This record gives sequence, structure tokens and C-alpha cells, in this order.
Amino acid sequence: MAPTDVISWLLDTDPALRWQVERDLLDAPSEQWEATRARIPYEGFGAALLERQDADGQWAGGAFFPKGFLQDPDNAELPGQPWTATTWTLTTLRDWGMDPAPLIERDTAALLAKNSHWEYDETLPYWGGEVDCCINAMTLANGLWLGAEVEALATWFVEHRMDDGGWNCEWTSGSVRSSVHSTLNALVALAIHERATGGTEATRAARAGGEEYLLERRLTRRLSTGELLGPWVDHFLYPPRHIYSALRALDHFRLTDRRDARMEEAVEMVREAQQADGTWLQQKVLPGQVWFEIDVPLGEPSPWLTLQALRVLRWWNEGVPG
Repeated sequence: MAPTDVISWLLDTDPALRWQVERDLLDAPSEQWEATRARIPYEGFGAALLERQDADGQWAGGAFFPKGFLQDPDNAELPGQPWTATTWTLTTLRDWGMDPAPLIERDTAALLAKNSHWEYDETLPYWGGEVDCCINAMTLANGLWLGAEVEALATWFVEHRMDDGGWNCEWTSGSVRSSVHSTLNALVALAIHERATGGTEATRAARAGGEEYLLERRLTRRLSTGELLGPWVDHFLYPPRHIYSALRALDHFRLTDRRDARMEEAVEMVREAQQADGTWLQQKVLPGQVWFEIDVPLGEPSPWLTLQALRVLRWWNEGVPG
């Protein structure tokens, strides 16, 4: 495909993706992409997810897992967890940029406060979060989106940041070293918190320190040995769920508009993954039950990854001295 063909291919997709192409790649007038974004709750992927919301405000009857999932011993043998419960579904809708108005009209935040509790400890209210950094990151971001009271979760991230600068979901098991997966998820939430509220001195410092943790590692390599962080660094996937990659990390820095020379290797990984036809391939698919497929199978050109990669490279190139 020629560049114009790639754009046409991207435009021939769901409104959840198409509006971002219009805004981020075509610089379309705001009234155009806003009109496309406004269609998310009423057609395609967004409408399909909204249709699956339970009367109690949840999806699949649970906060992080579907109702009863952890009680079935056969599920322990499954290759992956389900991605259908409340937290994953809200995160997906928010990531697509859907206006939360339809969920607010359904009183979703209040329903979840009343009816949803964490499988980790069913005494914990939904908007209070639990102990997992990635779960709390999604809850903080989703709560801000829906207008729930989640300021205590922003403080939680300040209090649970590790000495090396980041976060790790395994802290409850005794880990004292940060994880790039957990750290990126925490940074995404803290950046959303800062955009929504201005943040506090402590949350802004935590975000800056967490970003430095990733930059010290060039977004790609272990600080101790210089080896790649893992085989997933340059294996791009959509939806990423909780998985770290160089592309996801760069997209975070794009949103915070912070360029740094230490990102150059990560940028090169994105460039090298582009195919001759201008697209990026789906390089990994996480196992687990979904409501429906929203991207392509392994090895096929991915509209979602192509959008993300093109806008990351565009942002990076705009900041490179002429």
C-alpha cells in the first residue's frame, strides 16, 4: 500500500479508531473528528460493549474476573485470564476515547461503588482499588473518567513507589525492584490524573521519577546488563492489556510530549517493524476470553498498531532538529 492507501485503510474502520486517525494523522477540523468520536457509543465496538453491561453496572458480573471464575478449579489450567470483566471493559472504552456520558447517564460509578468488590478481597470497595499496581492504575484512570472519587488512589501510587523509581505489582510478594510493565501502567494513570486535576507536587514528582526509571533503561534495556528487557519489548500487540512494549512506552511519552535522546533505540524498533506496504503486524495475541475480537490475528496487518506507530513516529520526527 502507498501512504495514501494506508490512511484510506485506517479510515475504513470502527469509529473508535477512525476518529483518532482523523485527529492524529490527518489534522482534521475538530468538528469532524469529534463527530466521529461521538458515534462510538452508538455503533460498532463501543455500542457492542455497552450492550453487555449488567444492570448492576458491571460486566461479566465481576470487578477484575467474571463472576465465579476464580471458584472454578478448571480455570486454573487455562492459558490466559478472561478480558471481559468490568475493569478491562471500562479501560477499553476509555482508551478508545469514548465520551463517558452514556455511562454517567446509567449512573455507572455509583452502581459500581455499591455492587462491585475486588476478587482479591471482597471487603474492598471498587473505587478504593486493591493491592495490584496495574489494577489500581486502571481504576484511577477509569474513576477520573467517570467522575468517581479516586484521589486516594493517586496518593497510593506515591506511597507505593519503590526506591529505584518505579512500581511492581509483585510488591506484596516481597519484590523490591520495579517492573517496566507495572511502571508504565502507573505512569499512564498518573498522567491522566495530572491532566484531569493538575496533580499534586507529590504525584507530579512520582510521575517524573517513574519516567526517569524507564528512560535510564532507554525504554528497551536492563540497567544492570544492557540486555533487552525481554522478548516482548519489540513484539507489538493490540490490545496490549497490561503488556509493556517500546511502542506503548513511546505512546505514553507522546501524550506527555516529552522527547529524550534515550528513546532513540525504541523509536528505531518501531521504524524497523514497519512492513513494505506501510503497515505494522500484530506480533502477539494474549490468550483469554473476549467479548469479541477488536483487532486482527497474529501476523496480519493491524490497523490499531499502524495508527499508534504512525502517530508516534510523526510526533518524534516533529521534534527532531531539521
